[in-house]
Amino acid sequence: MESNNPLSRRRYLKVAGATGVVALIAGCADDDPAEPDDEEPADDEEPADEEEDEDAEGFEIEPGTDIEFDAQTPGWVGIAPDEIEGEENPTLILQEGEDYTIGWPEESDGAQHNIEIRDEDDEIVDDLATEIVEEPGDDQVLEFTASEEMVTYICEPHATTMVGDLEVVANGNGEDEDDEDVDDEEENGDEDNGEEENDE
Repeated sequence: MESNNPLSRRRYLKVAGATGVVALIAGCADDDPAEPDDEEPADDEEPADEEEDEDAEGFEIEPGTDIEFDAQTPGWVGIAPDEIEGEENPTLILQEGEDYTIGWPEESDGAQHNIEIRDEDDEIVDDLATEIVEEPGDDQVLEFTASEEMVTYICEPHATTMVGDLEVVANGNGEDEDDEDVDDEEENGDEDNGEEENDE
């Protein structure tokens, strides 16, 4: 009986040791699922992409605004208004029939530039183009009334890099349609009242 006890103890220690190793491995395995938590912030990057997409849609410019750029060969860099400051070749959303100015009156990289407004056929609209010069100035500003044919503003010598989109939207047509709808409803209401009186 006593000779069997040492063997039993050895077996017990082996079994207990093996159980401890398994428990230790299992504990390490439980720690692994925490790793995907570190990767989750990747999902947080999506809103930043959405913000970039919103910027890509364009900047609404108030009527009467002076739109100013720094003329840089890699692209037009926005100066004013504040909405386009620092933006390269921003898309400008203008209201049809409203007046604006656009140009590079004060800043440039010293290369030869000009500014033109073109249509979808890449033709200059209403002679809206300045001379090609190295120095900025008031003669590098165009005064114009926005029309739907205007689609780009561009520097002729650097047409592949210094080019931005113009989006001209209708001005106030929605309000006129609403007023017409109200007038139609009122007229129909008067006609209905007249029919009711005749029925009586």
